[in-house]
Amino acid sequence: LNIEYTVLCPNGTASRKGMDFYTNDSIITSDNADYENNIYDKGHLAPAAAFTCNTHMLHKTFSYLNCALQDQYLNRGTWRLLEAYERQLAATSTVKVEIILEFKNSSKLPTGATVPSGFYKKITAGTKVYMYYFANAKPVSSKYSDYEIKVWPKK
Repeated sequence: LNIEYTVLCPNGTASRKGMDFYTNDSIITSDNADYENNIYDKGHLAPAAAFTCNTHMLHKTFSYLNCALQDQYLNRGTWRLLEAYERQLAATSTVKVEIILEFKNSSKLPTGATVPSGFYKKITAGTKVYMYYFANAKPVSSKYSDYEIKVWPKK
């Protein structure tokens, strides 16, 4: 599974107040029950903060289609800092992002949801390309540069 997006509103002002994740009737995804009483956050893949142009765009990021079971420390730490860096880059150039979810030796929750084992993220800002890999676990470093990789996985 993967997602690609362009950071559209690095300095948008739409509010997320009152927004929550929603399911899609035609595609099976995780849901609220999968995130109860465990270490996983509802990790936005395309971050809400990159789509705060207006409430309609922002609302789209709250689909469970854009959500992954992500270790709470990764989501709230190193991953969040890398998302902020994407928006910083987008202030001066077009930023395109690709994320590939890894499912090697993944675990299943009692609810039936499969937990990704890791996340690859490629950020293209103008002519520069940055690539990262994060295991879906508590990071050992808060510096996203410590997770930079040289080879992008084949799909």
